[in-house]
This record gives sequence, C-alpha cells and structure tokens, in this order.
Amino acid sequence: MPDLNEPVRLNPAQQQVTDLLGAKAQDRPTFRDDLRDHLRHELEAALKPYVAEVTDLPLFVSKHDLTVLHGCEARWVAEAEAEFEWSIPLVRGSVTHKAIEMLVTWRGDPHPLDLVEHALARMEHEDGSRADFISSLSERERAELSGEVNNLVALFMETFPPLKRRWRPVAESRVRAELCDDTLTLQGKVDLSLGSPDGNRAGKVLIDLKTGRPHPSHIDDLRFYALLETLRVGIPPRLLANYYLEAGDPRTEAVTEDLLWSTLARLVDAVRLMTELVDPGPRTPVKTPNPTCRWCPALNHCQEGARYLNADDDDDTTELGSVSIDDGYDPDLGW
Repeated sequence: MPDLNEPVRLNPAQQQVTDLLGAKAQDRPTFRDDLRDHLRHELEAALKPYVAEVTDLPLFVSKHDLTVLHGCEARWVAEAEAEFEWSIPLVRGSVTHKAIEMLVTWRGDPHPLDLVEHALARMEHEDGSRADFISSLSERERAELSGEVNNLVALFMETFPPLKRRWRPVAESRVRAELCDDTLTLQGKVDLSLGSPDGNRAGKVLIDLKTGRPHPSHIDDLRFYALLETLRVGIPPRLLANYYLEAGDPRTEAVTEDLLWSTLARLVDAVRLMTELVDPGPRTPVKTPNPTCRWCPALNHCQEGARYLNADDDDDTTELGSVSIDDGYDPDLGW
C-alpha cells in the first residue's frame, strides 16, 4: 500500500499530460458574456427552416451523426434503419468508461483489474439489453473482455496523471442543448472533463479517450462538445484533448470563438442533410466510400463500398484512423 501522504511522483508520460493540460489563471482566455446568446440565436435561425420540414419530431443529433453524415449519407440512413445489437467491441468501450469513471471516485490505489471487475459486476446488474448481453457471455468471452478492458484501463493509469480532486474530474459527463422549441436536441457524453470556468474566464478541459491512430474526425467530435458546453454554461472550455491510450499521446486544441462559429456551420450543414434524409422520399442518399465502410450495416448490399475496401486491401499505404474506445456509439444517445 503506497503512503498516501507522500507526493505522487509522475513518470515522463504523466508529466507531459500535466504540462499540456495545465494552465495558470492568467493564461486562461476570457469570453464575452453574451456569446451563448449569439450562438443560440444564430443556430435556431439557421436550423428552424430545416426542422420545419420534418414530420417526425423531435430530432436528436449526436457527434456520431455529424461524423457519419459528413462521411457517407447512405451509411447514416443504413444505421438509422438497422436494429441495434450489442457486441464485444461496443460493450468493451462501455466497461472501460465505467472503470475509469470509478477510478475518479475510488479511494486508495486500485489495481486496474479491480476496477474492471467492479464495473462489469455493476453493469451486469443494471436493467436493459446491455446487462442481458454481459450475462449471456461465456466464461471465455467474459475473461477475454476483462483482459482487453484491463489493458486499456492500465494504459490510462500508467500514462495519465492521477486525478486530483481539486482538478474537479468528471467522467462520462452528459451535455445537451434543446433548440427550436424543443424540436431539436443536441446531445453528447464527454469521456472526461477537468476544471471549471471562473466567471467569464475559461478553465475546463474536455478529453476524449481513443485507441489506435489519430483521425481528423476526432477533433471535430470535441469541437461539437465545446459548442454544447458553451450553450449550456455560457463560457467555452479552455482546451480540447484527444488522448490516445496506446501511445500515451495527448493531442490538444485551444478553444476560440472562431472555432465555435465554424463548428456551428458544420452542425447546421449536418442537420440540413439529416432533415433531407429522415423522411422517406425526398432524395436518394449519396454514397461516399471511405475506410469506415467496413463497419457499415449496408456493406453487403453496397457495391461501391465493397469495391473501395477491396482496393484498400491491395494498397499497403492506406491506414485507418482510430475510433473511440466505445466505437462512437452510446445506446442512450443513439447513432
């Protein structure tokens, strides 16, 4: 048992994260008090004409919707029509998030496997399809799942600095915005947040946990969360960080007002696409083959996607980007 009174000694990877994510009060940006009002006004003015054309309301928009709509409209339609089923990769992400969430409030110095086992046990006794899926796993499947999640949690604990209470860590923080007379809901769930604003001075850091390689869509996800946080609190977060567990590599971006306005424009364009596709009949969704075709539920019936992946398999220079540890899906939020 470590001496809890001794100062925690950080390894180089943990120190790097501390240096990148930390900031002195005088170095934190300030934002105008009416920024939230201006963002909301412009959003609703731009979105109302599109939402007015939809018969099945309210609409729900998540980061996954934005990424897929801007990637391949046909995949978004296929996912919206597909019946959701749990899988090992999806539940692996959920258990990993739950274990890290427990780490935030766990007293003492837990072993990663302790967190994993407690997270699995807790989730297995919840109501819903996820609990049923976990209960249905064989001993071998459960052991393999525990081992995979243990590896991810251990990677986090080895390379991320221990979470101090004064940092105000919050895991799995839900954020949402209701717009256009509650006919449109923007929603998300931030893997980890640190800090808080002080008046109109930004202080919060939003962190997404990733596996694999960086991909351009990852920072777009966090920008969407930054917009939601601004609509909720009135002050944007100070910093966005994608944290790549296997590399121990944080990739950060400072939040500016220009960033929020560009994110707003991307959101409006995605909602426009969604409203054109959500009611049957307006137009045929555009197919845009890309590396994510391999996860599309319509792949077996999509010649364009199959051709793309066959060509991709023959090209050794092509690399896939990484995904969130929950593969981007949250059944509470929807696709």
